[in-house]
This record gives sequence, C-alpha cells and structure tokens, in this order.
Amino acid sequence: MNPYLAGFGLGLVLLASYILMGRGLGASGAVASFTSWGVSEIAPSQVIGNGFFEKYLDPERAPHPLKDWLVFEVIGVMIGGFISGAIAKRVSFSIDRGAKISDGARLFFAFIGGSIMAVGAQFARGCTSGQALSGGSLLNLGSWVAMICIFGGGYLLAWFVRRLWQ
Repeated sequence: MNPYLAGFGLGLVLLASYILMGRGLGASGAVASFTSWGVSEIAPSQVIGNGFFEKYLDPERAPHPLKDWLVFEVIGVMIGGFISGAIAKRVSFSIDRGAKISDGARLFFAFIGGSIMAVGAQFARGCTSGQALSGGSLLNLGSWVAMICIFGGGYLLAWFVRRLWQ
C-alpha cells in the first residue's frame, strides 16, 4: 500500500476520533481499563479512593472494561492486523530472533521490554501510538518530546542488542 495514502487514511480516522469521541487514538487506555477492572474484581478495597483506578471505573454502576471504546479499538486493531496478514499471506506462528539468542531468551526479553514500555506509557500519560498520533497531531510539546525520547532510546538500545541479531 502507498504509505502516503495510508497516512492520509490514518489522519482521517484520527480526525473522526476527535470529532465523534472527543479524544484521540491510543492503546494504553484499554490496558488500564482491563487492569482497573481486574483489581476491582480481586481486591475491591484497593480501588476505593485510589485516584488511578477511579478514572477508569464508574462508581455508579458495575465496573466493566467493555464500557471504554478504546478496548474495542484495540480488539479491532488485533483482528484487522490478522486479516491484513492473512490477505498478504504473511501469517505464521514463529519467533523471530537472531542466531545468537535462544527462543526462550527472545521471549523473555520481549516480555521485559513490553513491560517496561507499559510502565513508561503510564508515566508518559499515553502509549507510543497515543503520544505520536494524538498528541503529535495536536502539536503537543510533551508528545513530541516523548516520541523523540522513545526513538532515541530505541536507537541507543539497538547499539547494545544488535550483535544478538547478526
């Protein structure tokens, strides 16, 4: 697909998101909704009076993660990605890794890296897609700084791990 056409389409989706839903795109809100719901089911006393959980749970009715449209966005992205990969005949269940690292180590480092990114998304008040797409399109300085730091950190870390992929 033409990247300019894809970018234009993504811009239209982002514009529609602001007009129809009043907020931009992102994935960390869906994860936070599920986490808040899970904590409220397991330890409801921890949710009461907790500022983090209160913004994701509605105290007037039974809290449920499916009340947030971002959850459906993330589910749609996963389904759409799978369909796109199937159409392009690129669906395969494999572990991509370099010759110098085992499957277990690759999965371990992927889990650790994903966990660090998730914690960072909460500190940055948004995931990379939320910061880049939603904040960047509004020219928010904090979003631009966050994206520069994410890309810079990726390039710095690549220097250390590239030998595992050679």
